[in-house]
Amino acid sequence: MEAKKTKKSKTDLADLTLKVIDTTGKSKDNISLDKTVFDGKVSLALLQQAVNTYLSNKRRGLAVAKTKGEKRGGGKKPWRQKGTGRARVGSIRSPLWKGGGVTFGPRRRSYYKKFPARMKAQALKSALNAKLKDKQIVVVDKLNLESSKTKEFNQIVSNLGINNKKTCFIIANFDQNLKKASANIKKVILGKASDISALGVLDCKSLVITKDSLDIIQKRLKKWL
Repeated sequence: MEAKKTKKSKTDLADLTLKVIDTTGKSKDNISLDKTVFDGKVSLALLQQAVNTYLSNKRRGLAVAKTKGEKRGGGKKPWRQKGTGRARVGSIRSPLWKGGGVTFGPRRRSYYKKFPARMKAQALKSALNAKLKDKQIVVVDKLNLESSKTKEFNQIVSNLGINNKKTCFIIANFDQNLKKASANIKKVILGKASDISALGVLDCKSLVITKDSLDIIQKRLKKWL
């Protein structure tokens, strides 16, 4: 008899637990991930739309080129219409002349695109699942610095094994010491759990999330899923 085929799991993730480490790199305990958020599904089309929308909304659209009518001068006709043997010209500010206006040049415009809150949540969920599949998420117990020295923060980065990688540290609240200590490190970005977007997650090689930040993100996403 043929063996019965087992049903495929909805998620491609074998284990929904992550190891929690401290700032020295030592393992402390494990944390269970919410199956509603971390279900292994990644929508590439939605991620592309999210990234395009975020980048488009950053554009200011202030570029302007003056037309013939907006250029100063050129009110007098350079020469008479007929009898000179030259081409007829009405203004020295013609687009054909040096110093003239621009035809079909850039104008002020808005590049803003709408992106519903539910789609934002789904895009963030897809980005987190993609990072989890690639094993690029590190969960730390907490991230507190005693001083604002870069050397101290650099040591933490070294302990976590993420040197020379563009890394986003997601924390619950911005700490003044943490902001100052990480400011001089080029490949380190700080993100707030309540504000992190799909673009912020994708725009880094490693994602370091504090334990309380992970809870905030999961609760935030479950409202829309």
